[in-house]
Amino acid sequence: AAAGVWGGLVQPGRSLRLSCRASGLNVANYAMSWFRQAPGKEREGISCISSHGRLYYEDSVKGRFTISRDIASNTVYLQMNSLKTDDTAVYFCASPGVMGCTVVNGDLSHHGMDYWGRGTQVTVSS
Repeated sequence: AAAGVWGGLVQPGRSLRLSCRASGLNVANYAMSWFRQAPGKEREGISCISSHGRLYYEDSVKGRFTISRDIASNTVYLQMNSLKTDDTAVYFCASPGVMGCTVVNGDLSHHGMDYWGRGTQVTVSS
C-alpha cells in the first residue's frame, strides 16, 4: 500500500510540501495521485502524475501546486505554494494501480484506487 504523508499547520500564503513514500508499488510504473477531503465535503482529486509523466491538476490548484516523483526513493511529492484557507483538508496519496491517471469528465476520480496512503491533515490558518 502507499504510505507516509506528512502535513502540518501553515499560514496563508506560505508553502508546504507533502511526501508520500510508496511501499508495495513502484511509482515509476503507476499513476500516482493526490486527493484531499475537507470537513463536510467529498473527496476531491487535485493532482496526478502518470507513469509517463503526464500531469493533471484540478483548477483550484493550478499554478500553485506541483506534483513530482523521485523514482530512486519511490516517493511522490506535492509542493503546495501560496496556500489558502480553502486548502485546509486531509490529504491522501493514492494510486489506481494502472499507468494512466483516472480522469473522468475532466475530474480526477477517486474511484478505483488500488492503493491509498494514510491521510494527513493540512491546516492553513493565520
